[in-house]
Amino acid sequence: MERNDRIFVAGHRGLVGSAIVRRLQAERFDNILTATREQLDLRDQAAVNYWFRANRPEYVFLVAGTVGGILANSTRPAEFIYDNMLIHATVVHAAHFFKTKKLLYLGSSCIYPRECAQPIKEQYLLTGPLEPTNEAYALAKIAGIKLCQSYRTQYGCNFISAMPTNLYGSNDNFDLTSSHVLPALIRKFHEAKVEGSRDVTVWGSGTPRREFLHVDDLADACLFLMRSYEDAQHINVGTGEDLTIRELAEMVRDVVYPAAAIRFDRSKPDGMPRKLLDVGRLHELGWRHRIDLRDGLAQTYDWFMQQVACGEAMRA
Repeated sequence: MERNDRIFVAGHRGLVGSAIVRRLQAERFDNILTATREQLDLRDQAAVNYWFRANRPEYVFLVAGTVGGILANSTRPAEFIYDNMLIHATVVHAAHFFKTKKLLYLGSSCIYPRECAQPIKEQYLLTGPLEPTNEAYALAKIAGIKLCQSYRTQYGCNFISAMPTNLYGSNDNFDLTSSHVLPALIRKFHEAKVEGSRDVTVWGSGTPRREFLHVDDLADACLFLMRSYEDAQHINVGTGEDLTIRELAEMVRDVVYPAAAIRFDRSKPDGMPRKLLDVGRLHELGWRHRIDLRDGLAQTYDWFMQQVACGEAMRA
C-alpha cells in the first residue's frame, strides 16, 4: 500500500476498526475512508454498491460486524448470523465488482470446533461440532472465509482472511449484557471498588483457558498481512499463550481492585474448554505480538477510567 491509496476501514468505530485507523494514521496514510452506520448500512447491497462506486477503495479492511460475549451470542443468535452474513456478503461483492486491489477479512477464533485439538491449527476448521453458545456467530464467520475463497477461485480476487484470538484494548465494549469476558471483568471489579463491595462474581467455573491479544497488536498484524500475505488459506493471529479464566480474573483484580474476593457462578456456561491458536504460520512470516497481557490490562483500565471520567464507558 502507498500512503495516498484509498483505504476503506469497514467498522472504523469498533474495537478493531478504530485500532486499524490509529495504526494507519501512525504510518501517515492520508486517504483513509470510513462510513458510520448512519451513513452506510453495510447490510444493504445497493447502498454498499453506491458507496463503493462513489469512493472506489483500493484496499479494504473488513472488520465490521455484530459481536458480543456468551450472553449476547446465546440470546441474540438470529441477529448475529443475519447481520454478519449480510455485512460480509455485501462488502466482498462490492469489492469484487468495483475492482478493489486487496481485501482483508477478519473472522474469529470461535470458528473452530468446540472439542478442537490444542493449539488450534488452521486446517482444523470444519472438523467437528461448534460451541453451541456462539454457533450462529461462528457460522457467519465461517461463511465469510468461504466467501473470500470463492471469489478468489471464480474471479481471481486478492481477498485474504485472518482469524484473531480474543481481543481487548482501547475502545472496547464494557456493557455487561454484550461484552466479552475481559472488559466485563474490568467493569465488574471497577464497580465493586466504587460500591465498596468485597465480592465479585465471575461466570462459570474459572477453568476454561483463553488466549488474549491486545487490539493494537492485531492492528499491526493486519497491516503486516495486507502487505505480505497472499494465500487463500485463512491465517491465525494470536500470541500462542493462554491462561485460565480464574488466572485472568485474578490478574484483573490485581490491576483494578486488589482487595476483592472472587466468586465463581458455576450455574453459568463456560463456553469452549480451551481456545489457543497455533500461530506458527504467522511467526514464520515474521510477525509476533509485542504487548504483554499484564501491561495491556493496565493500559486498558487506564483508558476505561478516562471514559468513566467523561461519562462514556458505562454504556448499557
